[in-house]
Amino acid sequence: MKDLFSKILTVGLSIGILGVIAVVGFIIWDELKKVDTAPKVEEFVSTISETVEDMQIPQVIESELTGAEEAELNSNSQVNYDNVQVDKYFYNQLEEPEKYIYKAFEENKEAMKTGTYTVNFGDFFTKFLTNQNGDTTRLSRYYQSAIEAYTYDNPDVFYLDPNKMYLTVGTKSYSNGNKEYEVYVNSGEQPSYLIDEFSSAEQVNEALTQVNRVRDMLVSKRTGNTYNDIKMVHDYLIDTIEYDQTISKPNIYNMYGALINRVCVCEGYSRAFKYVLESMGIPTIIVIGTGTNTNGETERHAWNYVECDGRWYAVDVTWDDPVVRGGGQVTEEDKVKYFMKGKEEFNKAHSPSNTFTDNGKAFDFPEIQ
Repeated sequence: MKDLFSKILTVGLSIGILGVIAVVGFIIWDELKKVDTAPKVEEFVSTISETVEDMQIPQVIESELTGAEEAELNSNSQVNYDNVQVDKYFYNQLEEPEKYIYKAFEENKEAMKTGTYTVNFGDFFTKFLTNQNGDTTRLSRYYQSAIEAYTYDNPDVFYLDPNKMYLTVGTKSYSNGNKEYEVYVNSGEQPSYLIDEFSSAEQVNEALTQVNRVRDMLVSKRTGNTYNDIKMVHDYLIDTIEYDQTISKPNIYNMYGALINRVCVCEGYSRAFKYVLESMGIPTIIVIGTGTNTNGETERHAWNYVECDGRWYAVDVTWDDPVVRGGGQVTEEDKVKYFMKGKEEFNKAHSPSNTFTDNGKAFDFPEIQ
């Protein structure tokens, strides 16, 4: 009888154990299935050249001065930008001739909203070009460095298209072999050096008014705590912007697309982030380089470095606003994956480049913690 009871007990225990194993196995299988079918969060990757706008500085235009241009040379010979005050991150790394060009843009910012205004440098480069025997190669490099620094220091000039801004050198030759030079920036044979989305100063001013309403709204919410203010702007951009996966909509590379159209790519995110934070007095710069996403794919990419309590940190607003494949929700953890990170962690997926264009000036970036 005892043997029979023992056998029954053994069988019962075996069945119970098998049942528990079966239940646990089902639970594990069900969870694995959920993981396998759960929406996948990943950084969106487009083609390598499209998430950062391709800046191609036009070749210098060289010509003999006409009578009208010679008269303009004489009337503008006293143009001087030495007293223009600028203190911005990339500007401070320029050589003096490059700074002079940058300051000319800053001084004429309002007039340049027309897209047709001629920025004249007077006789500033006459001695330089004379010493170069009229060779404009070095002057062209100065110009390229200046316009790169200007557009990356000033996201509010989103309406300018450097690809349409021509440095022109007009030459007046004399019988004794001497030459005078008229150096200026205009739109060349283009009707305007504004981006395609704008055609007048009125449109530009209206766009700036719209942008500044958003900026002022965010500035009014600042707490005075630098970290919290950075997080507030970061979260606002993530919550309101849609990444343009088609790479076809207007203004996707600038802060107007980010703050008003609310559709952009990484450069739009980074320019808007810089503009709003610097309006709060928080130093922020735009960084261009390459990023390798969660799928191991690499693209040209843009992000920011921001200063908080005397230290610099990296923030990638674009990749903190990831794409969810198959529906679902982005978690709070996903939204801070690239927020206020140091070099060791951030640079696992990011490689900064010191140049903005091919053969451009190598700028220095601050050391992130």
